[in-house]
Amino acid sequence: MNGQMVMLPISVHRIAEPHIKVNVPVVAGGTGEAARKRMNGAILRETHELMKAQGYPSKDIREMDGTFEIKTNERSVLSLSLLNYTYSGGAHGNTLQRSLTFDAENGRSYKLSDLFKPNSNYVRRLNAIIEAQIKARKLPLLGDYPGIAEDQDFYIADKALVVYFPLYAIVPYVWGFPYFPISVYEIEDIIEEEGPLGQMVH
Repeated sequence: MNGQMVMLPISVHRIAEPHIKVNVPVVAGGTGEAARKRMNGAILRETHELMKAQGYPSKDIREMDGTFEIKTNERSVLSLSLLNYTYSGGAHGNTLQRSLTFDAENGRSYKLSDLFKPNSNYVRRLNAIIEAQIKARKLPLLGDYPGIAEDQDFYIADKALVVYFPLYAIVPYVWGFPYFPISVYEIEDIIEEEGPLGQMVH
């Protein structure tokens, strides 16, 4: 990231079939064509993966509703969440969520491990913060806290790294997705300065 403050215009591509409505975010400009292609390709692949994970294509699907949320679109960082709700019968449907974070200038996609300095032991650090939040918020865990994976789901919003788990993973369904916002200033010493969290700090 070279420090240019890129903000991207986002349009919507709609996938519409009987019982299926999926809105897909599309980067419509604001950066070079190669970067746009990388980001839009990754977004579309993830959208199709979510649909497939929900059983698509299947005649059992009574409703599929795909939405997205733009979490950060500033300082050359685009971070967004894709959500797919599908109902195929039973007491309630199921929602899957995936998030993507990009360098808006070149289209690079970041995993959680890419946000931190090498050998920073970020997993242990983040787990300690999350466990403290679980205790403070009195979250009713389904079992022992499993800890995060090296490539745990996350997005960036409001100068915070937000780590989250799928439905059913650590808390009962009625609690929804458990989100754990961590201020960039709390972990500033281990952040990769040239990465997207570094852009949020400075």
